[in-house]
Amino acid sequence: MRQPRLIVHGGAWNIPDDKDEAHIQGVQTAIAHVWPQLQLGMSALDAVEAAVGVMEEDPTFDAGRGSFLNANAEIELDAIIMDGATLNLGAVAAIQNVLHPVRVARLVMERTEHCLLVGVGAQAFARRMGVPVLDPRELLTPRELAFYEKIKDDPSYRTRDLFEPTPMGTVGAVAMDQAGNLAAATSTGGTARKLPGRVGDSPLAGAGAYADNSLGATSATGWGEAIMKVLLSKTACDLLRNHPAMVAAEMAVDWLYQRVQGHGGLILMDREGRYGWAHNTPKMAFAYVDHSNGIVARMKVSTW
Repeated sequence: MRQPRLIVHGGAWNIPDDKDEAHIQGVQTAIAHVWPQLQLGMSALDAVEAAVGVMEEDPTFDAGRGSFLNANAEIELDAIIMDGATLNLGAVAAIQNVLHPVRVARLVMERTEHCLLVGVGAQAFARRMGVPVLDPRELLTPRELAFYEKIKDDPSYRTRDLFEPTPMGTVGAVAMDQAGNLAAATSTGGTARKLPGRVGDSPLAGAGAYADNSLGATSATGWGEAIMKVLLSKTACDLLRNHPAMVAAEMAVDWLYQRVQGHGGLILMDREGRYGWAHNTPKMAFAYVDHSNGIVARMKVSTW
């Protein structure tokens, strides 16, 4: 039996100072909810789904409840989950009216022959699987409505604007269970005022997340258009062949900027359960289990 491991993130972006505590509390709550079950034998897949699910319910983050509105004032959600033992994965993109897109992604993996469902097809599948359909207002927060009203007619606004003072908290989790299996999951509401149907990095294997027992597992966050171009999560896992986890994470984020001037961050775990994390955004919120010091929750400020 292996000593299980768990690490989660609540987004890497320009998180306002007055939102720091909510982000730290949010990632800490996710760990506290899942960690006791992981110690009792929960699978890595169940652990990452559960941890992401906790953060999807938290309006602090840009995932599930609290997600950004697109250009049509709608909420479209993306999510992925991946099994490092088999390389099986499930993902959904541009799905509406569900609180837990990561749950739908898990159902895609286990109940279909496909890896990714999008839009109305993903929504129809979710309904067939008995996933609760919500009124969109149940996912909307006053914060995001006010932000949408502020930017909806601004011709200078771009979704990649790193320094806009509002949280952009894609969420993710990476776990190792007692059998030594790895899993990763990522969930997001995407970028504010995105075009309807826009799909970012989060639901794409190798971009928003990746898990392979022979290498490691990763969940990424940040500006999706750049992350997709360098397959940030797969790049980080490949670097584990020759580098420690922390070095691999830092090298992957460096490459993100050097190659495509991208901004983002990631959490990482190698096949031995060692953690890594890095970001080149002003802040990143994350938490992990330290077997000497218990649950460690941090708001990391960049010196990049």
